[in-house]
Amino acid sequence: MKPSVELDAVFKRLHLANARRAWKDVCTRAEKENWTYQHLLEVLFGEEVAHRQQTRLRRKTRDAGFPFLKTIDDYDFTLQSTLRLSMLGSMLSPDFITQGQNLVLHGKPGRGKTHLAIAIAYRAIQLGFEARFVTAAALIDELSSASAEGRLREVLAGYVHPHVLVVDEVGYLAYGDDAANVLFHVVNERHLKRRSMLFTTNKPMKQWGRVLHDDDLGDAIVDRILERGRVLKLDGPSVRSRHVDQADLEGELQLQPPAVISGTNRQEFPEPTTRN
Repeated sequence: MKPSVELDAVFKRLHLANARRAWKDVCTRAEKENWTYQHLLEVLFGEEVAHRQQTRLRRKTRDAGFPFLKTIDDYDFTLQSTLRLSMLGSMLSPDFITQGQNLVLHGKPGRGKTHLAIAIAYRAIQLGFEARFVTAAALIDELSSASAEGRLREVLAGYVHPHVLVVDEVGYLAYGDDAANVLFHVVNERHLKRRSMLFTTNKPMKQWGRVLHDDDLGDAIVDRILERGRVLKLDGPSVRSRHVDQADLEGELQLQPPAVISGTNRQEFPEPTTRN
């Protein structure tokens, strides 16, 4: 038992948590299958590396703050008339992040914009980068409060640091008067540092100035996003309500004809009966 205790202590001191848990089972397999010493070490430390990668992936995914987790494989491209998986190829590569590229996903609610934004950000995490998800309303509210308290630079750092920033639902809600100002700080800082940004919106980008209460700053925000970015339009049916009959959504409900009793046609507006 003494060698086992000493080996446990060594693994603990080297912070090899998975190797410390697995080494006995690995050694048993090695004896049964006559592994070489080299193969034994390859398996033991290979499992340690894989465990660390999975731990890192889970931690960075949790830190990103996604409201849900979706991947590209989960997205149904058959619902889109023009968007295809091949069009997203470059956005799923490390170059999208290292070159500081941006993407705006535009379309009506329910078209999968948030799904795709999260999937691209999650892919970045799988590639070793950091990501953060936030709604436009939450970002603007937090930075507006921080600005009023004199803490804008401090809070702004949390939005500038991640390699990928997802800003969801631009234009869905009403914003305060300083919305354009605080969002410009985020976009400009990330633009200067070549940090990638993903936006989802139901508004054409020409309307962002009106949505943010400042046409000039709105134009400046859009200009910086599109310098190294592109816009993808999502159409097709809403993935949330596609099970509903479209006639029902358009108010084309068919009224049932009045019942016929004993072969006599019922009057459309029958006279009220009188009581003696």
